[in-house]
Amino acid sequence: MMLNLQQIRRDLHQIPELGFQELKTQTYLLERINEIAKDNVEIKQWKTGILVYVHGKSPTRKIGFRADIDGLPILEQTNLPYASLHEGRMHACGHDLHMTISLGAMEKVIQDPIDDDVIFVFQPAEEGPGGARPMLESEEFQQWKPDMIFALHISPELPIGTVSSKPGLLFANTSELFIDFEGVGGHAAYPHLTKDMTVAASNFVVQLQQIVSRGLNPLDGSVITIGKMESGYVQNAIAETARLEGTIRSTDAESIDMIKSKLNRLMKGFEISYDCSIKVDYGANYYQVVNNATYVQQFKDVITQKQNIAYQQASAAMTGEDFGDMLKEIPGFMFWLGVDSSYGLHNARLNPKEEAIGVGVNAVISMIQSF
Repeated sequence: MMLNLQQIRRDLHQIPELGFQELKTQTYLLERINEIAKDNVEIKQWKTGILVYVHGKSPTRKIGFRADIDGLPILEQTNLPYASLHEGRMHACGHDLHMTISLGAMEKVIQDPIDDDVIFVFQPAEEGPGGARPMLESEEFQQWKPDMIFALHISPELPIGTVSSKPGLLFANTSELFIDFEGVGGHAAYPHLTKDMTVAASNFVVQLQQIVSRGLNPLDGSVITIGKMESGYVQNAIAETARLEGTIRSTDAESIDMIKSKLNRLMKGFEISYDCSIKVDYGANYYQVVNNATYVQQFKDVITQKQNIAYQQASAAMTGEDFGDMLKEIPGFMFWLGVDSSYGLHNARLNPKEEAIGVGVNAVISMIQSF
């Protein structure tokens, strides 16, 4: 039986689920995997994730390929006939393609095994709270731990038939940032009886920017962004609480810790200055994605010599990916796959061209077969 990859992608696109809630996704994937599984295949489940072990003919190592499986809390606006059936959830980061490509490559490896073993990893919760680290540390993963591992991510900016990667740093270190302020609310006519958290939070946002501009080496790439700010309930009352939500990103792992240390000291100063209480939650933290130079060169050589796929040198980006946790312990790499969409990642109108699925399968299987 040959898998219908276009239909699989569309089926998966209709059932996006958030991190560690991917129950329908897991069930669907297991059904497709069991359709193509043979005697050389073993399957393990870990929470909502799946590990598939395809035994090689005369193995000396284990080659891993990872696909993330979760969606995003986004209301889809594509108007596609196979749009999300889960309101307020969408595969707006291309994980439906990632899973489909993994299934396509798996089918080829099962039908025509290589000498080495291949481990296909379907990982939950990449978008949050981060499934790579706990999956990596799980007994199931450790029993089948690959000797090398690689992954892909769709790129709306790249054309169909093009992939992109680079040796060394590809994605940054990232940390979520949630800061809650609590003071004393009251009537707008009596500000002297209150502790205004709109004012405190507003000034905190301004001061926050100086951590990078004046507290870090300008040659270190770092950024602090506050993307959401909430305070108050009505126009004629002084806010008792405020909340800031944002992100910290850096190309240097030590800079993240330095930023947090300076931010904590800034908070203590603001608690004194504004006579309030401030709490911080750093949420999910993703380690940098650092590609193994040897494997990147091997990948480039294979796809340009054996496949009609163009290769572009990528630039490092401040995007975050929890695949970095796997690469921290297992040598490997990640590459971008062109899907030629007018809308970018995490956009409610993202619509990758499905021709990219075949390109992705060819790129992945060519790398696997090159060992």
